[in-house]
Amino acid sequence: MHTLTWDNGSEFAQHALVDRVLTAKSYFAEPYSSWQRGTNENTNGLIRQYLPKGCGLSAYSDADIQAIEDKLNQRPRKRLDFRTPPHVFYISFNRGALRS
Repeated sequence: MHTLTWDNGSEFAQHALVDRVLTAKSYFAEPYSSWQRGTNENTNGLIRQYLPKGCGLSAYSDADIQAIEDKLNQRPRKRLDFRTPPHVFYISFNRGALRS
């Protein structure tokens, strides 16, 4: 991982710490510029296959949400050379890239 692109929320206030731990560079997306966060927008599209936009999450149980999460996390991604996100994370972690 070389770069990270964040939204502008206060939840990313510790971005400098994340940069140091990952030896990465953070960038912040401009408001209303969804194309600057391609992976995020792609993931939102995948979620919409299960949860239509505007639907209330109260209609779904925790188990329903967990099942959707599991399906998405086990889905191979073209961007990851058709590997799953947990597999890529495991490889990166064992290389030491994510250890602090």
